[in-house]
Amino acid sequence: MDSPGFISKIKAEDFDAAYDVLYKYTSLPAVCGRVCPQEKNCEGSCIRGNAKMESEPLAIGRLERFVADYHRKNSKMKSISIEKNSHRVAVVGSGPSGLTCAGDLVKLGYDVTVFEGLHKEGGVLIYGIPEFRLPKDIVKSEVDNLKNLGVKFERNVLVGNSVTVDELFNKYGFERVYVATGAGLPKFMNIPGENLNGVYSANEFLTRVNLMKAYKKESRTPMKLVKNVAVVGGGNVAMDAVRTSLRLGAENAYIIYRRDEASMPARKEEIEHAKEEGVNFKFFLNPVEIKSQDGINVSSVVCEKMQAVEGTNEKGKAEIKPTGEKVEIEIDALVMALGNIPNSTILSTTPGLKEGKGGVVEINETGATSLKGVYAGGDCATGAATVIKAMRAGKIAAKAIDESFKE
Repeated sequence: MDSPGFISKIKAEDFDAAYDVLYKYTSLPAVCGRVCPQEKNCEGSCIRGNAKMESEPLAIGRLERFVADYHRKNSKMKSISIEKNSHRVAVVGSGPSGLTCAGDLVKLGYDVTVFEGLHKEGGVLIYGIPEFRLPKDIVKSEVDNLKNLGVKFERNVLVGNSVTVDELFNKYGFERVYVATGAGLPKFMNIPGENLNGVYSANEFLTRVNLMKAYKKESRTPMKLVKNVAVVGGGNVAMDAVRTSLRLGAENAYIIYRRDEASMPARKEEIEHAKEEGVNFKFFLNPVEIKSQDGINVSSVVCEKMQAVEGTNEKGKAEIKPTGEKVEIEIDALVMALGNIPNSTILSTTPGLKEGKGGVVEINETGATSLKGVYAGGDCATGAATVIKAMRAGKIAAKAIDESFKE
């Protein structure tokens, strides 16, 4: 498709200037333009979308995506001159929070090394979000931009196992450490049959497909392709999992959610996309048992019907209660997309690092932990949240780390 007329008139030197704006003063624009809930954040605050204007808000997310993509395809990469200082900072985890913190710190002159436990940089952006929603080459491009700025990456290093936080300080000479390990431990329902073959956490399901290419026959851990898939949950991860199952060849794909559609935490556009692709939504159903015909593989899921009652819970959602009536849905695979909690590796191997409610790393408003020189942010400190919230935590911590050297 040809570019609009006004775009074709943009000069090369204009893109050189745009480079400074995009990658010296912003973070992961091509990512934010795709996966952030703009309708609740930037677009939700746009005055064009209020009742008085009687119009739609500016499509800020799509504009951000366009600018980042056009720049990536048409502007030549160049180095930015940054005055370096002598201070070294370690960032643990290369997800959105870690990448953002690393980017802000390297632009301030710090010597930054990011430690990633997996074999590819990007964290949840690589293993958790499908290709159709966030192409992997976009993430690689954003990582390459950070490398171009001077950020160093060490892959296959699981901090807390391969090396401890104490060793980062005492053995390798880092002066500050930012922990951004995310929330990668899945939740289950603890119902009968969860140990059957064909029952996955959304984490395992998406990681095996996105990172390990389990859809290929030659994969070291191939995933069995099935016809009937049910995903339990109503968030964006559930939408990612169910839409991925369709791309793996599922003929019938279900979303099982215990409330109504209005209560689903997923973005409206993700729900609409799932509907357009043929996903069957089963509302007011709560799984109570997973069955097997051979005692090995899942064959169906038994759900109890729920109904709304008066009142709301602490999150503002309508209260529900079971009706006692049950239905059974025949399936070949079941994916649990019920949220995640932080892995305890860092906490269990770092003496003095205080644990907060829900297994998170306890921090203050600047991201500082109970240990001097150690900061944390993102899902490991808040529990599972959005990409943009994790990025915000990275920015707050980067500012605090910079200020700590000036004290």
